[in-house]
Amino acid sequence: MASRQSQFEGTTDVREQHRFDEGALEAWMKAHVEGYEGPLSVRQFKGGQSNPTYKLVTPGRSYVLRRKPPGQLLKSAHAVDREYRVISALYPTGFPVARPFGLCTDEGVIGTWFYVMDCVEGRIIWDGTFPDVQTKDRRAHFDAMCDTLARLHSLDPEALGLGDFGKPGNYFARQIGRWSKSYVEDIDVAGRVEAMDRLVEWLPNNIPPGDESAIVHGDYRCDNMIFHATAPRVLAVLDWELSTLGHPLADFSYHLMMYRMPPSGTVGLADADLGALNIPTEAEYVARYCAGTGRRPEEVMAIMDFCVAYNMFRLAAIVHGIRARAVRGTASNPAAKAMAATVEPLAERAWAQAQKAGA
Repeated sequence: MASRQSQFEGTTDVREQHRFDEGALEAWMKAHVEGYEGPLSVRQFKGGQSNPTYKLVTPGRSYVLRRKPPGQLLKSAHAVDREYRVISALYPTGFPVARPFGLCTDEGVIGTWFYVMDCVEGRIIWDGTFPDVQTKDRRAHFDAMCDTLARLHSLDPEALGLGDFGKPGNYFARQIGRWSKSYVEDIDVAGRVEAMDRLVEWLPNNIPPGDESAIVHGDYRCDNMIFHATAPRVLAVLDWELSTLGHPLADFSYHLMMYRMPPSGTVGLADADLGALNIPTEAEYVARYCAGTGRRPEEVMAIMDFCVAYNMFRLAAIVHGIRARAVRGTASNPAAKAMAATVEPLAERAWAQAQKAGA
């Protein structure tokens, strides 16, 4: 079986269903991207399930284009305009995101909305054990990941013009409702999953007390960031499609889920020998995040089983949607069909976490 690194790393020829008029794009680039000089050649990144992503190569520099996929889409999905808005707000602060160059909402250019940003050179790590990083450097890479997320959650949305980037309050309840609805809407196409049905019923009735709001990424994991080629430093956080204002512990626990997920097909560390790998334990990782955000580790750990159950449910709902897109023929990545097969075991794992939380 191919590794995630070989499966998703690099670019390929543009897939047939994702081709567009490159001449029309070049005309748009000349008109809207400061300093653009062609000629232009287009490649498609292998990675990226939801929004097709392309590398735009010119003699002087490279860019990245993210677009909505063609075909039938859920109304709230593939929000490239939201991605563009949040990276445009974060870039001036020095937070590690790619420089944004322009957003196009004219479907007449390449068929769907898209935006263009800088192509940040570095490396994406697709395997959660960081096998291509020297053992002595792995802990520092995990520290960098953790500190970057803590920094995001410490930013003031109002000060960045993102005060209306999401609805305030009741984040868990709203997200559980959103992904429950998404799951139910796709049952006719992607099938019913017994553990998902249990979670749809249990989760909204067991939300922990207390509420707060921060900028959340929504899909924060090692393969959604670009690391420096040699140093333990995050150069750019990618894939902001699910970003919003939300509970920071929902966002952190999604990232922390790596410790409770198996390695097969994911960035999971559940069966890894963390000591031998020089990777911090879950408790150490929680402590570092808490130090960066002024929290008490014991309070965070007290609700972590619920938070992880919620996030595994949410991820299962997303993958259930990918299964639906694969059936409809609109999935961005050829590996979507294999990924879709993980819905049932992921939902069962989510239910097991719910049982740890008292279900």
